Amino acid sequence: MSKIKRQNHTGYRLLRLMLLLFCSSGSITGIAQTTRPNIVWIMTEDMSPELGCYGYPYVQTPNLDHLAEDGKKFIRMFSTAPVCSPSRSAMITGMYQTTIGAHQHRSHRDDGYHLPDPVKPITEYLRSAGYYTSNGTLIGGGVIRGKGKTDYNFMLDKEPFDGFDWAARKPGQPFYAQLMIQVTHRGPVWKTEVQTHQPQIDASKLVLPPYYPDDPIAKGDWATYLESIQLMDDYVGGILKRLDDEGLSKNTVVIFTSDHGRCMVRDKQFLYDGGIRIPLLMRWPGQLPAGSVDTDLHSSIDISATILKITGATLPSYLEGKPFLGKNVYKRPYIIAARDRMDETVDKMRCVRGQRFKYIRNDYPERPYMQPNAYKERQYPVWNLLKQLKAEGRLTPAQLLFTADHKPPEELYDLLKDPDELHNLAADLLYKEQLEKMRNILQAWVKKTNDQGQYPEKKIWLPEKKNTR
Repeated sequence: MSKIKRQNHTGYRLLRLMLLLFCSSGSITGIAQTTRPNIVWIMTEDMSPELGCYGYPYVQTPNLDHLAEDGKKFIRMFSTAPVCSPSRSAMITGMYQTTIGAHQHRSHRDDGYHLPDPVKPITEYLRSAGYYTSNGTLIGGGVIRGKGKTDYNFMLDKEPFDGFDWAARKPGQPFYAQLMIQVTHRGPVWKTEVQTHQPQIDASKLVLPPYYPDDPIAKGDWATYLESIQLMDDYVGGILKRLDDEGLSKNTVVIFTSDHGRCMVRDKQFLYDGGIRIPLLMRWPGQLPAGSVDTDLHSSIDISATILKITGATLPSYLEGKPFLGKNVYKRPYIIAARDRMDETVDKMRCVRGQRFKYIRNDYPERPYMQPNAYKERQYPVWNLLKQLKAEGRLTPAQLLFTADHKPPEELYDLLKDPDELHNLAADLLYKEQLEKMRNILQAWVKKTNDQGQYPEKKIWLPEKKNTR
């Protein structure tokens, strides 16, 4: 990777000093900025765009809906990985997890592995630009309770955040705040806060994707997921109110997204859209048109690059993320996502997704999708339900696909005709040219980025040390 190239500022010496101290390095819409904007990046976990503002009918998400009405909604945003630790490693650096060696889930926590030079967390560039950086856990009422989840697959040279709440910043100092919401993640918080509160969703009325069984267990589990989203929406409302109460809303960019797709058996940990498509909402008063919609393809690493751009921080030349706000922005013709080892389950998949077609390469086709995985078996009731219904001969052809004994080496889907990704066209001669095109795109990306998934994992994962989250 090339050395970092710092931005050059022009103009009179005094103006340069003022810009460095008080202003952003460039306006997004052409309107001059007099005060650098604060950044509040709200990140929930394990969630696809099941929100009212995305047209999903079974949830009530008034706070996020209002956020979309006041800003911009991105409808084709994708994470670089379908599980938390590689996805978060990518977002905090603006780099593909496969480029920086952070692709194996929950790896490099204690083996001395650091980011390859010159890659750094984006917080380092924000600090250099004068920002106070924080990372906290968001709960109800706008309360930030302690340090937020990081979950990076590398060791840090130093703490990337100054604290957990922007209240600790110096007077007048701009701030960058990551706010993590855990309530949409299966586990202790899911059980204590979601499953115990008064149900609002009638599970019997839900219509599930066709690859899930029309069964009370499956519907009840999906209803719990939707309940967690509604509770999460309350948390978002609390922090938006706090920004209003502190007089910060007008000069704060609010970003809402998820670390990857929804926590369902065929979604999380897999490269179908349910595992990698995520919501993205942005509000920036005076800069982003209210109620606007972005239909371009974006990768989650582009969020980091965009934050650096709008704060006036250094935008390093090595960055693989691309800013998506401003003039003459790069428009991605496709996105890339990758799945590697998940806890004790060794697998490797890569995908290329364009506006219409999706290509998935399965490097271990002899291994089933439903390899043994302790986390899925313990936390996902539909995982075991699928096995049971298959043994009883009660699955539909669409549901049987995921339970097959082997995977196809390649998968190709026409998302316009087949949004559920059920009809694999890889063997269809009518799509031979499209298959070859996307296969070549992936291979070129592997070579260009030196995808570290090409090389064996040096440290063997030990079952007794696994983290089921």
